[in-house]
Amino acid sequence: MAATHDKERQLTREIAPKVEGALPGTEVLAVELTSPERFTVYVDHVKGVDHALCERVTNVLRGYLREYSVDVSSPGIERPLRKEAHFRSAVGRKVALRTQERNRVRGEVVSAGERSVTVKTNGESVDIPYDSIVRGNLIEEVGAR
Repeated sequence: MAATHDKERQLTREIAPKVEGALPGTEVLAVELTSPERFTVYVDHVKGVDHALCERVTNVLRGYLREYSVDVSSPGIERPLRKEAHFRSAVGRKVALRTQERNRVRGEVVSAGERSVTVKTNGESVDIPYDSIVRGNLIEEVGAR
């Protein structure tokens, strides 16, 4: 899992500036390897995500098509959370996190500091450093929509 996580971080560091520089208003939320030869780029845009934006992102990433199949997706209901700003906007919401230690944490985001997020789970508050988060997503709450 560590190798996959390291590769995802490397791809994110490469892809985010390319996409965000080429397509103003677009944010790369996460890059997830779905297999050794395929990755998904989750993007958001100030005006929303549509098929045309996904196509433009794919065109920016055309060079990766020699090695990978590339999927581009909107964040969806269970929005990926990776950055401090993502967690700040999720305060008060339920999340599911997986850490490098393979721990799974589900609970409510209580606060998002500079280096870690605090999640209340089973009545306890747990501080989780951003650097140790492999995956983070909002959890859709039934009836919250």
